[in-house]
Amino acid sequence: QVQLVESGGGLVQAGGSLRLSCAASGRIFSISAMGWYRQAPGKERELVAQISMGGATNYADSAKGRFIISRDNAGNTLYLQMNSLKPEDTAVYYCNHRTWGLPGYDYWGQGTQVTVST
Repeated sequence: QVQLVESGGGLVQAGGSLRLSCAASGRIFSISAMGWYRQAPGKERELVAQISMGGATNYADSAKGRFIISRDNAGNTLYLQMNSLKPEDTAVYYCNHRTWGLPGYDYWGQGTQVTVST
């Protein structure tokens, strides 16, 4: 089992920045990749950014050039630095950890609300 706890969401004006954190505990050694997803009202959950245990990153087009995903060396904490925020970034942001295997198993945090005002 892996437990994930997000923090760092909130209300920010357009153009501002926020940094999300996700603290992981449990069987972290079983994780192959970590990522951030978001879900806006009435929309499906979508990938924002992903990082493998090897450090390779992958970003949604909407996040490229504005968001940076990173993790600490131990892999216990995942971060998402969000800059130049736009109202369309408003959503609940979820931390995801995926285990090794085909298919891997997904663990999710409880979500943290990000609201960007005009």
